[in-house]
Amino acid sequence: MQVILLKGKIHRATVTGAVIDYEGSIGICPDLIAAAGFLPWEKVDIYNVNTGARFSTYVIVGNKAEITLNGAAARLVQTGDLLIIAAYCSIEARLAPEHRPTIVLVDQNNNPVPVVADPHGGAQLRGQ
Repeated sequence: MQVILLKGKIHRATVTGAVIDYEGSIGICPDLIAAAGFLPWEKVDIYNVNTGARFSTYVIVGNKAEITLNGAAARLVQTGDLLIIAAYCSIEARLAPEHRPTIVLVDQNNNPVPVVADPHGGAQLRGQ
């Protein structure tokens, strides 16, 4: 049996722009893509901390320190909103106890913050 678990997330990223006249997607800073273990074109779920809006899109490589929503998703955010950006993976249920998602915590400028240990246990926290 397969289960779907959190693969990785960027926690509380700040929206730096929204471009309605675009095909769609979320542009994410290349450093954050790498830190979270995301892939270009990978599906991600977006949770807007400010409004409660929840939606899905796909990752494209953006500019340094930027988080930009494009296309229809641009209507669901405002510059300055805080987002949780999450990707999931499907794995064998028997492997689930050993699975550890990667969690990237960022500051208000979308820079990874230094971390010491996961306060909730189990996740691989990434920082500077």
